[in-house]
Amino acid sequence: MDEPNQFLPRAGLQTLIDRLNHAFDRCLGPVVLDGIVQMRPLSRVEQLPAGHHDHQAPGSYRMTRDDGTRQFDWANGPQALKPLLFTPEEPLWRVDRDDTGRLAFTPHNPMRQRTAVIGARACDLAALRLQDQHFLHGEHPDPYYGARRDGLFLVAVDCSHPTDTCFCASSGDGPGCGDGADIVLTELDDGFLLRGTSDPGRAMAASLGLAAATTAQRQAGRERIVAAAAQQRALPDADLSAVLFARQDHPQWARIADRCLACGNCTAVCPTCFCHRSQEDPVLGGSHSEHLRLWDSCFSPGHAYLHGAHLRESIRDRYRQWLTHKFGGWVTQYGRSGCTGCGRCISWCPVGIDVTAELAALTEATK
Repeated sequence: MDEPNQFLPRAGLQTLIDRLNHAFDRCLGPVVLDGIVQMRPLSRVEQLPAGHHDHQAPGSYRMTRDDGTRQFDWANGPQALKPLLFTPEEPLWRVDRDDTGRLAFTPHNPMRQRTAVIGARACDLAALRLQDQHFLHGEHPDPYYGARRDGLFLVAVDCSHPTDTCFCASSGDGPGCGDGADIVLTELDDGFLLRGTSDPGRAMAASLGLAAATTAQRQAGRERIVAAAAQQRALPDADLSAVLFARQDHPQWARIADRCLACGNCTAVCPTCFCHRSQEDPVLGGSHSEHLRLWDSCFSPGHAYLHGAHLRESIRDRYRQWLTHKFGGWVTQYGRSGCTGCGRCISWCPVGIDVTAELAALTEATK
């Protein structure tokens, strides 16, 4: 990780927001709405969640506020960058029928929207790299994802206040931001350390006319990241891929299934899950129909329905599929696990299932 080389006073953050709104079609940033941090259109620095803090635990998420001026003293909201690139619902093509019954198929051309985002975290950047690997670097790159990815400019922020559910240090993905952003900020009491990490990011940083960060400011930034890493929970110290594939009959799977609702919340908030399904959306008169791609979940019974049979009928089988794929199958497919330690699956599980605890239980008998 490169050293921050400039200092952005807190009063100068509005200038950065203005530049981003001028240079891009839209600028999104963290806003507290309906009691959670959400990425929404951002034009004024007053919209940022100054003095807000998130308190997360298994099955619990709440925001509090004090008189503080720091704008990024929170870990994350329920969604990362995924919905901006791999959208929850989108049409892929349309079919029209004329009066003679002839069908004409028309693809929906992917639209490129230039989007700037402020507030991405290290775990989100790691997830973005995995999404890129899946959607862009395979044999058949996804043009819809690619069009949105080409227009994305990221201002990431090092995490200094992890919650009880975070474990990005254990997964190797945070709390300091790695590759993937254009600009990285580290928040201090009176402003931000700023470093441009791409050519567009360095050009944007240069346009701000900032002074170099002092040695004391850089040291304060490093200390915040080290402290944030020390506060987190951790994954088991084991080869999880080998453990999971070897323990498919472990009784812990049944104990998880007794609590799991198969609601799919964990896959919806996971920044790396990419399962989807296709659906036809015809008009009532039958003159035309759209072919849609929608998010899906391996917890859905229909996700494993194949030629008249359910391959994973029980909740036990579905949870085992999700966890084994996330921490095992991904290693084979992509060279690393599919988990970036954001902890969202823990916080947003309605019954509070803790993936780190479940992995520890599955690992215990192998020690």
